[in-house]
Amino acid sequence: MAEYIAPIKDMQFVLKHVVGLDQVNTLPGHEEITEDVVDAILEEASKLAHEVLSPLNITGDKNPSKWKDGVVTTPPGFKDAYWQYVNSGWGNILSPAKYGGQELPHMIATPVEEMWGSANLAFKLCPMLTQGAIEAIAHVGPDALREKFLPNMISGKWTGTMNLTEPQAGSDLSLVRTKATPQSDGTFRLKGQKIFITYGEHDYTENIIHLVLARIDGAPEGVKGISLFVVPKFNVKPDGSLGDRNDVKCVSIEHKLGIHASPTAVMAYGEKDGATGYLVGEANRGLEYMFIMMNAARLSVGLEGVAIAERAYQRALAWSRERLQGKPVGVKGATTAPIVQHPDVKRMLLTMKSITEASRALAYWTSAILDRAREHPDEEERRRSQAMVDFLIPIVKGWSTENGIDVASLGIQVHGGMGFIEETGAAQHLRDARITTIYEGTTGIQANDLVGRKIGREEGRTALVVLAEVDKVAAQLSGEGDPTLKDIGMALATAAAKARETVQWISRNFATNAPAVAAGSTYVLKLLGITFGGWMLARSAQIATKQLAAGEGDASYLKGKVLTARFFADHILSQVPALAIAATKGGESVLAVEESFL
Repeated sequence: MAEYIAPIKDMQFVLKHVVGLDQVNTLPGHEEITEDVVDAILEEASKLAHEVLSPLNITGDKNPSKWKDGVVTTPPGFKDAYWQYVNSGWGNILSPAKYGGQELPHMIATPVEEMWGSANLAFKLCPMLTQGAIEAIAHVGPDALREKFLPNMISGKWTGTMNLTEPQAGSDLSLVRTKATPQSDGTFRLKGQKIFITYGEHDYTENIIHLVLARIDGAPEGVKGISLFVVPKFNVKPDGSLGDRNDVKCVSIEHKLGIHASPTAVMAYGEKDGATGYLVGEANRGLEYMFIMMNAARLSVGLEGVAIAERAYQRALAWSRERLQGKPVGVKGATTAPIVQHPDVKRMLLTMKSITEASRALAYWTSAILDRAREHPDEEERRRSQAMVDFLIPIVKGWSTENGIDVASLGIQVHGGMGFIEETGAAQHLRDARITTIYEGTTGIQANDLVGRKIGREEGRTALVVLAEVDKVAAQLSGEGDPTLKDIGMALATAAAKARETVQWISRNFATNAPAVAAGSTYVLKLLGITFGGWMLARSAQIATKQLAAGEGDASYLKGKVLTARFFADHILSQVPALAIAATKGGESVLAVEESFL
């Protein structure tokens, strides 16, 4: 079974030409992010992904993490892989330099993270959540907490988790019941239960640092009364060494459809006297603080959709080149040929390829804007960039993860009957991908956030700013003499116009008819994802055409980029007008449904 090969050529093209390294290497402290540095980082990361993580992917699927008496044992090879990952310096690339991190820009860390997700999604989840916990503590934790926990978390010696969900609450965090009782020494005692805690218990490291949402005694009801706490598995002494076991334990792990190697824990806090916890930031602002982790996680989970799609595409492409079956339609004198020569298989492969590359470029571009939002010296530019990031994250998360499922499903279809057989590996990708549209808020939650907070409440201002940028590229290509570029430009212009009409419809109707807007919200998310993904591929085709004319680069790769953009324009961008109708006119039938009709 072929192992994952990082698509370095496409990653380099997107970073250097579509997004542009000047998005980040002009920011203070990132002047060293040159093309050579980027190439070296990608090459080294690809080796670990290919040689260490990818071979363990099927091992972890067949040998799930196991729980016994509160102890979790991960699959063979995973702990060793974790320490190879840590000792190679990959775990700290985003973290603050003050506490031992490398503080690389998100735009450079993003393709690296994609590699981990493609090679072994179940493995990738542990460092992803640790990074989210690090960000929350670094941004809002007091200095004492930072000094106490960050150095060992950033070094990889300890890992981190996020604890939100409870059995009775699900995604509704206003129903959180975990209690925190103040102590005379300034700490708190926590009692409650959390579910769906990824890597809540494991055997990689000596300590696990949990970030937990809980209510301080007497706090207001609802989300306004939630606070955020650091709760270590083992208490930490003043000198930094480990003390006694805290009153927190894993009471079971879930049996799941996919990502079997990743232990999803049920955590019990305070079965005895209460788990010692440390307040992060101010009381009753926990949900606000947790969204620091949540937004980082949502971008990362969106990237997981890209990662799974890439892995599924690679496997399907390899199979299509090897599988001999049938004679190609319309080829005189043809004999039995590889299925890659059949038109419908080509269509499926191009669908997989184009959607994956569009999702990748949009995720990378969003990461670059995130860097500018955090580090640009001009306050107005930071504010503008943050608004764009806030607008784009639900699209990247929702659209890319839905794409991951669709592409993985197509991968099985390319395999035919053999795709339904576990031995080919195609089925694992679909099973693993299925959680990504649920993680960190379902697609419906992302869509409601998009149409409500990110479009409706600000009357579409940021959405229209981004669409104006799409219009510029559409106009440039529509005026080209090259017929392929012209067709791409015209398709993009049509999609952008329908997207604008939809945004304007939301702006007019959100305040007076929010249910109708919500009923079509997932269509809005998809049509914006397709439009912006088409924009990214249109830019790719524009750049690739110029490079071909100048005799630069790999001609075969560049021609493939142009063809991929043309295919996306013909087959995917063309869906936007229909999605706009569903988004703006479909709410009436949805809202007319009575429970007895279902």
